[in-house]
Amino acid sequence: MKGRVTDIPLMQELAAKYGKNPVQIVLRWDIQKSVVTIPKSVTPERIISNADIFDFELSEVDMAKIEKLDKNARTGGHPDFITF
Repeated sequence: MKGRVTDIPLMQELAAKYGKNPVQIVLRWDIQKSVVTIPKSVTPERIISNADIFDFELSEVDMAKIEKLDKNARTGGHPDFITF
């Protein structure tokens, strides 16, 4: 879900529901799906915000809604054809 996650209406809706921001919703979704995620930021406030995802859990219904956003599209090159 690389890109402008803050522009996705569902992410905005869930952020309001859980009292978080859209990025925190995505990071929490990753954690609940056991996806290894390494958020990056140099902004102290964003670093703190990225870590503030362990005081809530997304419902199964909300997890499924996010899952349906998958377009099965790549945002970068195919990992089998990387040139160094």
